[in-house]
Amino acid sequence: MDKKDIPTLLRKFPIFKDLSEEEMNHIVNIAKMHIYRSGIHIFMQDEPLTNVYFIQKGTIKIYRTDLNGKEQIVNILIDGQMFPHQGFFRNGNYPAHAQVLEEAHLIYIPIHSFEMVLANNPQICIKIFRILGDKIVDLQNRLEEQILHNTYEQIISLLLRLAKNYGVEKEKNLYIIKNNFTNRDLANMIGSSRETVNRTLNQLKKKNLIRVDDGGNFIFNIDDLKRELSR
Repeated sequence: MDKKDIPTLLRKFPIFKDLSEEEMNHIVNIAKMHIYRSGIHIFMQDEPLTNVYFIQKGTIKIYRTDLNGKEQIVNILIDGQMFPHQGFFRNGNYPAHAQVLEEAHLIYIPIHSFEMVLANNPQICIKIFRILGDKIVDLQNRLEEQILHNTYEQIISLLLRLAKNYGVEKEKNLYIIKNNFTNRDLANMIGSSRETVNRTLNQLKKKNLIRVDDGGNFIFNIDDLKRELSR
C-alpha cells in the first residue's frame, strides 16, 4: 500500500463518498498506514481512544469482555469497513477490543487531527454527519431485534445481516457466507449460548431454510429466511 493510493482507498468508504477532491485532500494529508499481523490487538477495551481505522484488506474482530472475562463479539469487519464507528465524535476510551483475525492493511486517522480538519472545514462535517446517521439507524435496528425478537428470530436476523455484509450471491437471492463463523461466534454476536445457536441452526436445517457445505459455509435463500422471520 502506497501513500498515493490513500485517496482511492478512502473513497470506497461511505463516510467519505460525498467529499470533493479538495475536501478529500484534507483527509489524505492526515491519514497514515500500517500492516498488522494476525492475532495481535490493534487496541484494547478502555484504552484511550486516539485513532479511527479503515480496512483496506484483512479481517478484524471487535469484541467486549465483562468483569468475568466472558467475550461478546460485537462485529466481524472485513475490507471496506471502518472502526470504531463512533470514534471521530466520542471522547474517552475504546468501547471494545479490536483483534486481527487475518493480516490487516489499515489506514488510520488520528482523531485530534481529524477534529482540526472539521473545525476548519465545516462543510466536511455536515456531509459526514449524514453518513453516520445511517450507521445509527443500523445500530437501532440491531437493538430492536434483541428487545422485540426471541432467540430464534434474532439468529435469522443475524444470518440476513451476515449475508448483507459478508455474503456472496451465488444466484438470485441465494447467498453463501464464506467467513466460516463458528456457532460460538454467532452466539457471541447476539449474547446467546452456543447450545441455543446449535438448536436453532438444526431447526433451520430441518426446515430446509439453510444448509452448510463441506467447507462449513452457510448457504440460504434470503427470501425464505425473511418469510420465516415475518411469520
